[in-house]
Amino acid sequence: MLRSRILKLSVILVLLITSFSYGQSTDLLRLEYTHIPDDVSEVETSRFRFLINMPFKLKGAKYLILGAEYNFIDFDPKRDFPFDDNELEQLHVVDFNLGYIFNWNKDWRFVGIVTPRLASNLVTDIGSRDFLINLTATFWKERKDVDKPFRLVLGLTYNSTTGLPVPLPLINYYKRFHPRWAFTLGIPRSDLRMFLSERNILQLALFLDGYFVNAQNDIVLPDNELGTSISLSTLVSAVGYQLKVSKMASFYGFAGYTLLQNGILRNDKRNKVFTLNNRGSLYYKVGFKVSIF
Repeated sequence: MLRSRILKLSVILVLLITSFSYGQSTDLLRLEYTHIPDDVSEVETSRFRFLINMPFKLKGAKYLILGAEYNFIDFDPKRDFPFDDNELEQLHVVDFNLGYIFNWNKDWRFVGIVTPRLASNLVTDIGSRDFLINLTATFWKERKDVDKPFRLVLGLTYNSTTGLPVPLPLINYYKRFHPRWAFTLGIPRSDLRMFLSERNILQLALFLDGYFVNAQNDIVLPDNELGTSISLSTLVSAVGYQLKVSKMASFYGFAGYTLLQNGILRNDKRNKVFTLNNRGSLYYKVGFKVSIF
């Protein structure tokens, strides 16, 4: 019983953190494919992601960031559910990013981001339930011209998908503590990096992934409950490789396993009404990115 409660609390924490952190990115461009096969869970999930952010320099050391991100999620169950699952097969998440950066003082920069989101299966006309909002405010400190470069990001973020009426903490700390080694501690990602060279990097990573999408036509379950949204939250342990083709551009790939995985239908109060898949499975991700980090 205690183990079950701990697992339940862990899954809830993963969902909350994934919900508010998903979509926040320091990338200028990203093309990515993620695949979770049906080896155990009997549900196969694929995601195609495209992101672009454009910085515009203002007066002084101030920047305006305009960007957008699109995620297409292909949800493919390999077993029969006790309801019509056609509306779950294709899910869409569209973000529009508006950011503002300026020097708070000589050590810290302030970064503010507003992200309206459309998250829906888009089987009918778009409605108010399809729209969500993310708000993020962080302070960013970085030292590149020292023996052991580091970066620290501290902030708060609010996401309407969590159902919590308060901002939640956002933390990220990166340090290159040796010419061949570096680590990142934070949410939604922690990793350990080994620099084979400045272009070839191996990684051990632990990170969160997932989505929260509105189901436009409520899904009627056998007990007459209504599923109004679908969500997936995962905690992934993976091994990765990054090939840098320039200072900012790189190809990357990860192969790992979902230590926690919880795909569920939720009602209009965000409570679970049906479990779609909750078993760990293999996890693969490949992509190309142009990033400031």
